[in-house]
Amino acid sequence: MNRRSVICYLIIATFLLALVPTAAAEDTQSPTVIYQTTFSTDPRWVTNNPSSDYWDSNLGMYHFGIEPSTGNYAYIPVDYERGPFKLEYDVIFNQVDEGATFRLGFSGQDMEPTKGPMVLTQFTNAKFGQIMWLRLVTNSNKMVEVNSQNSDSLSSGANAYEGPTVKYEINKTYHVTVNYDEENALLSMKVNEKTSGSDVWSYFVNAAEDLHGMDRIFLGSKGDYGMMGIYAKGYIDNVRLTVPVSTVATPTATVQKTTITTRPTPIPTTANPIGTVPTEYAETTQQSPSSVILPIAAFSLVGLCLGFFGLKRRE
Repeated sequence: MNRRSVICYLIIATFLLALVPTAAAEDTQSPTVIYQTTFSTDPRWVTNNPSSDYWDSNLGMYHFGIEPSTGNYAYIPVDYERGPFKLEYDVIFNQVDEGATFRLGFSGQDMEPTKGPMVLTQFTNAKFGQIMWLRLVTNSNKMVEVNSQNSDSLSSGANAYEGPTVKYEINKTYHVTVNYDEENALLSMKVNEKTSGSDVWSYFVNAAEDLHGMDRIFLGSKGDYGMMGIYAKGYIDNVRLTVPVSTVATPTATVQKTTITTRPTPIPTTANPIGTVPTEYAETTQQSPSSVILPIAAFSLVGLCLGFFGLKRRE
């Protein structure tokens, strides 16, 4: 090996070492958090029915009681304009009467299930029992939806879901994830059993146009004109809205990041069992470890060159 080759190898090794900080930085990038709360402190959601929708300080969760034809709502403003996003939350139902519906969505100021822009998750108890729904209403008020009922049981022109019918259960905690993939014009919903992490149901709808202008996360019965005196009751927890790191987003004063605190474990009663209490999000997203290939290659080249020079000196 001549001196010129050794110098070339040293230059290559230096270049590889210079790339290590850049690679490490790329590996540690996390999504941008637009809104997140674990309900360990009062989230100060706006509501017109504080007797049904309220922060439970003992459980560290948010209680909801959704009744048709009352127009009740609870929401938190968020700073989002357009682009891909992921909305996540935990939910546990104490009660979903026949004809009642739980709704949690991401929308404009109307918060009505037929007015866009609207991304809506629903847990209903109606003709097909306790099933799950994903609904999209575009900015031009075009609506598309899908549910966890096998499409063979539905009427003509219904949704395209062809998997087995999947139903949710009372007093079981679910983690719900809604993902908007702007590039591929897809909106998906995934439901997992919180304790085990096992998949329960997932599906998607095509987004015919770009979504924009949603400014609040909400729950409630606006737009539901069903029979009064029936309820969907339970708790939500760990609400989080994120966008990819490349998406520009400016958090406002409404963004709330709460620290994780220890909560008392609720004792279920016959009158109002709440089941398993959801666990909190970690404040940071786990990332894969940085690649070790670059530093190993660089140090190997450096060692080879140093060994060559030592050999030359002994000669």
